[in-house]
Amino acid sequence: MRSRRAEIQLPSTSISTASPLKLGLLANWQQFTLLVIVNAFVGAMVGLERTVVPLIAEADFGLTSKSLTLSFIVSFGIVKALANLFAGRFSDRIGRKQILVAGWLFALPVPFLIIFAQSWGWIVLANLLLGVNQGLCWSTTVIMKIDLVGPKQRGFAMGLNEFAGYLALSLSALATGYLAATYGLRPAPFLPGIVFALSGLILSVFFVHETHAHAKQEAQASVRDSAPSSATSKLSFREIFWLTSWKNRNLFSVSQAGMVNNMNDGMVWGLVPILLISAGLSVEQIALIAAVYPGVWSVSQLLTGALSDYWGRKWMIAAGMWLQSIGIALFVIASGFWIWLGGAALLGIGTALVYPTLLAAVSDVAHADWRATSVGVYRLWRDMGYAVGALTAGLLADAFGGWIAIAAIGALTFVSGVIVAAVMRETL
Repeated sequence: MRSRRAEIQLPSTSISTASPLKLGLLANWQQFTLLVIVNAFVGAMVGLERTVVPLIAEADFGLTSKSLTLSFIVSFGIVKALANLFAGRFSDRIGRKQILVAGWLFALPVPFLIIFAQSWGWIVLANLLLGVNQGLCWSTTVIMKIDLVGPKQRGFAMGLNEFAGYLALSLSALATGYLAATYGLRPAPFLPGIVFALSGLILSVFFVHETHAHAKQEAQASVRDSAPSSATSKLSFREIFWLTSWKNRNLFSVSQAGMVNNMNDGMVWGLVPILLISAGLSVEQIALIAAVYPGVWSVSQLLTGALSDYWGRKWMIAAGMWLQSIGIALFVIASGFWIWLGGAALLGIGTALVYPTLLAAVSDVAHADWRATSVGVYRLWRDMGYAVGALTAGLLADAFGGWIAIAAIGALTFVSGVIVAAVMRETL
């Protein structure tokens, strides 16, 4: 039996022998690096809103209802979730690059809508467009990186992808907070968004290459090597949807953990800044807390993604969910800037254990022929967590107070980790 190699060449009948496609990170480092940069711009776009937009709700539009204030995250989450599903399915059917470029076109109006908003409806509309941008662009950069690296180093590849996106989100959140403190809530904090959107669009149109052929090559290689999953390579969309959502115990575990993870992320995004300013923190302090969480999350993923390639996926996911619940608990059981900063850091470490590992686990289970669709379904449920989390946190905050809402989401996060520990099997 011939041994597997990290880099596999297509047979001469499939592609020209003058420039054969290769799978692997080193073989595709230039395109991989470019996609990392593109995803940094994707993350920077959503970072524009992490600090300032919840504060605009009351300062500029007089909104006091927490559920109404968090409506911009609900709209963002629903649209992003559906855009993920679209991106995954149509990436398998028409290719990745066209979806990526379309996503950047939706990003262009976002900063202008927020800058010139005359009512809260403008902000909600901006977030509808931002949700499409994030769903299409982030999904395709994930799928394209998985295409390029092949079956090896998936965890490391996803760690790099999420590192770039969330480091840029963190820096953008920090920068917008300080711009808001210095120049006001609008327009200064959102001017960088114009540069982010244009840069992402230009790179995607002129420099990013299609990677669908790499996925097809991996699928062919799995058939040649009699991979156990090759018999299930041809599935309908409905079959893939139910397999990812419920029928496969590993994909179900991953999908529910991703959803709960983004439930608490949506809560931190929309509710925590409002509560912290009511507790007497300055805009600069809130910006630092809002930036430390994704900052620690992003940098830690450089390590956690690679470690999941050696330690496995299951217990890193379960431990990450439990650590998130501890970080959230610190916001409830203690008070003060430094305690809350520590809670944000713990939340970031816990999320870093979970985020790239979840994507790697989906890639472990899904066949190359329908992997993009499965990733899209997983990301549908994961990002629906933004909407569910923001809606739940808003309703609970209006009914029982903001700190009770935070505690409830933290408890749900702990339970999600228990589900992973009880139901999921190791996928590596």
